[in-house]
Amino acid sequence: MVKKKRWHCLPGQPLTEMDKQVMYWESKGKLVPTRDLILNEEQIEGIRRAGVVNTGVLDEVAKHIHAGMNTQEIDDICMQYCKDHNATPACLNYEGFPKSVCTSINEVVCHGIPKEEDVLEEGDIINVDFTTILDGYYADASRMFIIGKTTPEKEQLVRVAKECLEIGMEAAKPYGFVGDIGHAIKKHCKQYGYGIVTDLCGHGVGLKFHEEPEVMHTGYRGTGMLLVPGMVFTIEPMINMKSPKVFIDADDEYGWEVITEDELPSAQWEHTLLMTEHGVEVLTY
Repeated sequence: MVKKKRWHCLPGQPLTEMDKQVMYWESKGKLVPTRDLILNEEQIEGIRRAGVVNTGVLDEVAKHIHAGMNTQEIDDICMQYCKDHNATPACLNYEGFPKSVCTSINEVVCHGIPKEEDVLEEGDIINVDFTTILDGYYADASRMFIIGKTTPEKEQLVRVAKECLEIGMEAAKPYGFVGDIGHAIKKHCKQYGYGIVTDLCGHGVGLKFHEEPEVMHTGYRGTGMLLVPGMVFTIEPMINMKSPKVFIDADDEYGWEVITEDELPSAQWEHTLLMTEHGVEVLTY
């Protein structure tokens, strides 16, 4: 059986350098993107604008987050900012998710649901993850916040998780591979004995909430999908203090909240990124 090609050249057009690069790697048996994953300037500009709003949402949370507030108040801040900027929160009602933002405290790895009963306490660490839809374009990012003064162990975890994002971004090169990102993150994380969550991953984003490629945060060089200028995707390593294993909270009626199996803390940072001819451009600065 002949394997169907993913990359199609534009009819009647001469081969570009991009065509040649992608066709070469496809001929070597590598996974390459389909052409629809290579976005044009108008699409990229739309995602940039969504990224500006998404950054504004997280900046607004940063102004107000404090011990004693509950996570429903964070959701209210995000919803109001979206309304004020003619944007829509992508999470709201997505596959049954009931709120506009994910608020994941301490051992909650991701998809934490805002609640009035979840009150932030001194020493907590929390990931706030928000995705904006503006004029049909998506931008997705998350930040960690330390509430007051926390332990040195939690501080280090938050710092290393951010370093993992930055190192993954640096490893993402034009005509490199998604596996290069995971390899770099794994190498850095290993020094601290932390666990990298493998049940969840980064993803393509921009025209949809989630699309190709899947961006794993552990892996091997030269594996995964070829990274081509014009692709937009997230890197969002979820770093656990010890075990990488996770479970879905049985008390979560919606089936969303992901918790570390050993119930030790987890940390995550995320950006939406555009692959260019020179490396990645951050669209959620």
